Amino acid sequence: QVQLVESGGGLVQAGGSLRLSCAASGRTFSNYAMGWFRQAPGKEREFVAGISWSGGSTYYADSVKGRFTISRDNAKNTVYLQMNSLKPEDTAVYYCAAGPQAYYSVRYHYTNQYKYDFWGQGTQVTVSS
Repeated sequence: QVQLVESGGGLVQAGGSLRLSCAASGRTFSNYAMGWFRQAPGKEREFVAGISWSGGSTYYADSVKGRFTISRDNAKNTVYLQMNSLKPEDTAVYYCAAGPQAYYSVRYHYTNQYKYDFWGQGTQVTVSS
């Protein structure tokens, strides 16, 4: 089992920034690919960003490319999502997720929520206009 706890959400004005953190515990963090997903009210959960075990490969949804950055610190068992130039349409509950790195070799694996075995409880991000 891997336990994931997100933090860093909140209310921010459009154009502002937030950094989300996801702390992992339970198993060797560096064995896992990590992803960030989000779900807005009345919408399906969608992929935001993914990162390989080493941080050497990163993937982004087109809607956040150039504004969001995913990173990880394996020594701290933590993955981050730096969100800049936030827009009202970024408002959602943000979830981090983990899956064994062996499952992931191409972009599609990272964007597919069903490839992830473990999920956090989510953190709310609200962007006001």
